Parts: sequence; structure tokens; C-alpha cells
Amino acid sequence: MATIAVIGGGPMGLAAAYQLLKLGHEVELFEADRQLGGMSASFMFDGIKIERYYHFICKADQPLFDMLQELGIADTLRWTPTRMGYYHNGRMSDWGEPLALLKFPGLDLLSKIRYGLLAFTSTKRSNWRGLDKIDAVTWLQRWVGKRAYDVLWRPLFELKFHHFTPNLSAAWIWSRLKRVGTSRSSIFQEELGYLAGGSDTFLDSIAAHIVDMGGKIHLDRKVEEVLCRDGAVQGVVTGAGIQHFDRVVSTIPMPYVADMVPALPTTVRDAYDSVNNIAVVCVLAHLDRPLSPYFWLNISDPDIDIPGVIEYTNLNPVGDHIVYAPFYIPGDHPDYQRDDAFFIDKVRRYIRAIQPQMPDSAILKIAAGRYRYAQPICEPQFPARLPAINPGVEGLYIADTCFYYPEDRSISESIRLGRELARMAST
Repeated sequence: MATIAVIGGGPMGLAAAYQLLKLGHEVELFEADRQLGGMSASFMFDGIKIERYYHFICKADQPLFDMLQELGIADTLRWTPTRMGYYHNGRMSDWGEPLALLKFPGLDLLSKIRYGLLAFTSTKRSNWRGLDKIDAVTWLQRWVGKRAYDVLWRPLFELKFHHFTPNLSAAWIWSRLKRVGTSRSSIFQEELGYLAGGSDTFLDSIAAHIVDMGGKIHLDRKVEEVLCRDGAVQGVVTGAGIQHFDRVVSTIPMPYVADMVPALPTTVRDAYDSVNNIAVVCVLAHLDRPLSPYFWLNISDPDIDIPGVIEYTNLNPVGDHIVYAPFYIPGDHPDYQRDDAFFIDKVRRYIRAIQPQMPDSAILKIAAGRYRYAQPICEPQFPARLPAINPGVEGLYIADTCFYYPEDRSISESIRLGRELARMAST
């Protein structure tokens, strides 16, 4: 049995702590925030308890389903028939199923057929290794042609990934297509899931299990330094002082790690620094009426500079009508330094553009939150850029969402990787 510190109280850190306790270790978890959850944390918004950033569940999320079963909360999982739309040049259209594709006004018939083949084959493909060497723009244009790429993908990529767009991994984009594309009850019907009570249902349950198994959870306790000596972990330094541990598992974003672990080899620090990240400013609006019939509305319009809006209540009916509008921005971009009002004013205008009949009074409340390291940029051959999870310091294990590759961010992937970290740290 070892004493192990877990750094980070998001789903990955919680899953790691839970699994380490199951394997018989003494575990303490440290979270810098005053609440657990990371990007899946909730808050009270106009009297409604809601996640700060949108989440949804797909039918491929087996690690999440297994964990829900273990925690005894599998009965909180709900499935909803959802719809996807596309707002293109001032017009809203159905999207995401064969008939919608055929009716879509922005493409010629050949482009529609080619796009349909891409969507279908992506759901059937299982080996991503061949796509790891190709950039996503080249891959998509090869499948759907330049015209369809310019209409459907280029605006979304450039609004989300900015100048990183030419160097995105095709494997990474394919995994997104597959995850959502296989979450269906039929070829014509998308079906996505959520937890009754939101992500807090999972967070509260796993935290309770950690405490019941003898683990300790420290909130508002930032780990300032991981102490190492002679190439091995000694413990951690927090505002409460020095605590000694046999091993340390870090799940916080890698850009924070280099300063936290001064003993890291230079090659490892350089590898962490070489990974680019995108920040997000996410505007949340409470409306008294629907914005659209869609859960996910992609946007390709020259007057709107967000890649889409997510009408969460078309998945999970937690209140009247809750809409997320995410602005993805490089953290060093001047716009990221602007105040919340700048983004809120934009979203007010976008709501009126999408739904011209909606008066300002229909927006009951609107607010913004931001997260500096929201999304790593996964380039071709991305795994080769990453250092080993054990970076050359005995007893130290480091991973963040980069290590989901080629999968995208999700609570399910956090659970899978958290448990994998625990097994590695247990050997």
C-alpha cells in the first residue's frame, strides 16, 4: 500500500482517486477551486442549477456507463431524441441525417453524396492510425471536395481553431464524427444522453464513495509544488505546508505542470510547452422561449463569429430555455483579454439574427464564463509530441486531456484515463 496524492478534482482526478482506493492505497485529492468538477462543475444560474460548460453523453461512452453502474446511479442516465441544425447565410436548416443532407440548400448534389459517404464511413471505421499522419483539412477536402469543405467545415474550423486550422489531426476530427455519428436510435434519429441532476449527480456520488473508502478531498487547496529528490517524488507543498507522499498523480492542464514540478527534465518541460491550447469564453443565456428546435445548431454565417450554439434544454429540460454560445479563442489573442460584456453583447445580437422575432425581453438572464486551457490542439502524429505519463521522475504520473487522443474531451474519456493512471501508479 502506498500513500498517493491526486492533483485535480475534475472527473479524471476523481476517477483516479476512486480507482486507487479500490486498489488499496491511501489517497488524498487536492483541488485548487472551491468545488469539484473542473469544466463539468455546475453553478446556480437564474435559479437553475446548470453546468458552466455544456456536456452530453453518447452511446459509445462505455467507461462512463461502467462507472455509473459501480456507483449505483445508472438509473439516472436519460436518453433524448435530439436534432441538429445548420444556420447558413441567414437560413436555418435541419442537419445530421440523410434527408436533411439532401434538402440542405448550401451544397450541390454531388457534394451531398460525398459528405454522406464521409459520415457513413466514419462511423464504420475503427482504426485511426492511418489518419494520424494526415491533416484534417486535406482529409476532408479529399472526401467532400473544396466546395463542401468551404461551406461546412472551414468556417467551423477557423472560428474554433483559428490559425491552428491547417495543422489539425484527421484522426482527432474523425473521432468526433464517429462518437456523435454512432449515438443514434436509427439512421434518421440522433439520440444523446444526460444525467438527471446534471454532472453533479456523478461528481457528488464519486466524491462520496471516495470519502466512504477512506480517501480525503481537499478543496481550495492548490498544490504549489511537487517535491522531488534524487529523481523520486517526496510529496507536495500547499498553503497548509508540506505533505509527504510515495506517489503523485497530476490531472491538471499540462501548461500548469512545469512550474509545479521544478524537477522535471528539460526535454519533458519543452514537450509540455510545445502543445498549443485554445481558451473559451462561454456565454450562457436563459430565454423565455426557444431559440430553435435543435440541441446543436452549427453556424456558418459571415456576421456571426461563433461555430454554433447549444440549446441545452432541447436535451435536458432543466428550465425554460438554456443556450450556450462558446467563443473559442487563443489565450494570447487580444480578444481573450476583453471583458465579459463584449461577448455578451455579441450573443444578444446573434440571438436576434437567428430568431428576428425574439425581443430583448425574452433574454431573462445572460452571463459569461471562461476557461484558459479548454482544448488542446491535436496535430498530426500528436502522440509523438507527448512525453510519457511517467516523465522520468519515480512515483510521478502526469496526464491531461491531451492523452485522450484521438478521442475528444468527455467525462467518459476522463474516467477511462483516470482509472488507467491509477493502475499505472499502483504498479
